[in-house]
Amino acid sequence: MTQDLQACVQAMFTDSLYKLVLSKCRDKPCELVKVEAAPYRSGWQFTQHRGTQVYHQNVSSKEEAIALCCEYLREHFLQANAWDGGHEYILMVSKAEKISFIRKANSAQPPAPRPEHDRRKRYIIEEGTVVQPLIDMGVLTMDGRVIKSQYGKFRQINRFLELIDDAVKGEKALRIVDFGCGKSSLTFVLYYYLSYVRKIEAHITGLDLKADVIEKCSHAAHKYGYERLRFEVGDIAGYRPAGRVDMMVSLHACDTATDYALYNAVQWGAKYIFAVPCCQHELNAQVKTEALSLLTRYGVVQERFAALATDAIRANLLEYNGYKTQLLEFVDLTHTPKNLALRAVKRERGAGDSRAMEEVLAVMREFHVTPTLYMLLND
Repeated sequence: MTQDLQACVQAMFTDSLYKLVLSKCRDKPCELVKVEAAPYRSGWQFTQHRGTQVYHQNVSSKEEAIALCCEYLREHFLQANAWDGGHEYILMVSKAEKISFIRKANSAQPPAPRPEHDRRKRYIIEEGTVVQPLIDMGVLTMDGRVIKSQYGKFRQINRFLELIDDAVKGEKALRIVDFGCGKSSLTFVLYYYLSYVRKIEAHITGLDLKADVIEKCSHAAHKYGYERLRFEVGDIAGYRPAGRVDMMVSLHACDTATDYALYNAVQWGAKYIFAVPCCQHELNAQVKTEALSLLTRYGVVQERFAALATDAIRANLLEYNGYKTQLLEFVDLTHTPKNLALRAVKRERGAGDSRAMEEVLAVMREFHVTPTLYMLLND
C-alpha cells in the first residue's frame, strides 16, 4: 500500500525500537552502503558505512532521528528495516516513489543491555569526580558532572592524561617543566592526576612569558593547595632549571618554540617528553622540490605536508638522540586540527637510531629545508 513517507517512518519509531537499518542504494555504484541507527544515551546514534570506513552521527531526540531517516530515504536508500520488542517493520520505496509499508510479528528478543562498565568509556578522571581546577575552568559542575557543552574538552583532557599514564607507571617522584604553560589548564589537571590519582611526588614548574598570567596561575596554585606546583616568568630558549628535569611538557608552543622545548629536554636528559606542536610555519616557508613538486603545487597540500614533515623530523631526531618516540592522535579532528602528540621516552641504554638521522637528511636534501631542531642539536 502507498503511504506518506514521514508517517511510515514515524510509525517505526516505537518506544521499544532497538535497531533500524537503511539499505538498498538508490544509485549505483554508491559510496554510502548502508546506515544503522540505535538508541544512544538520551538520543540516537546513526552509523554510516562508507566502503570499509565507519562514521558516527548523534542526534538528541526522536524527532531529529525521524527527520534524518526521511532524508536518507529521499536521497540515498530505497528500504528501511526496523525491529522493536514484538514487531519487524519493512518500508520499501519503488523507483516511482511509491511507498510500501509492512508490519509483522517478530519473535526475536532485543539484545540484552551491556553492563555499564562495558557501555561507558572509562576515563582517567571519571565523571562525578570533584576536581576544583576543572570546575573553575567550566568543564565540571560543583558536584563533578560534565557540562554538556564541555564534553569535547573533557575528552581532550582525559586523552592527554592517557598519554602520560601509559608512560609513568611505577614512578615515585617526578620533576617536570611545562613550557609555555599559558593559563595552565592542563598543568593544574596534570598536577592533580600525578599527585592525587597516581600518588607520585610531582614537582611541576610552569613557564610562560606573560607576567600577569604567571601571577594568576601562582594565586590559583595557592588556592588549590598545590604546594609543589609553581610558576615562573621565562623564555623557553633561555630557561635553565635549578636541578634535574624528569619530564618536559609543551602544549601548543607556536612554531619553533616547540623545537627549543625539545632541544632543552634532550640537553637535560629528560626521561619523558610530551609535546603537542602548533603552527608549524617554518618548513612551509622553506620547502621546495623538483622531483615531488605535486606536494608543493597546491597551497593547502603544501601547508599540511610541511606540518606533518615537521613533526616526523622532530620524532626522528629524538630517536637519533636515544628516545623511543611516537606520534599519536591527541584529539579527534572535529575538536581541533592540532591532533598530533609527540611522546618520547628515553631509552635506558644503547645508542640512538642512525637510520633515523639518514631519513632526516634525505628529506632535508629533497625539500631544501633546514629545521630549527636539527640546527640546535648539531650546533
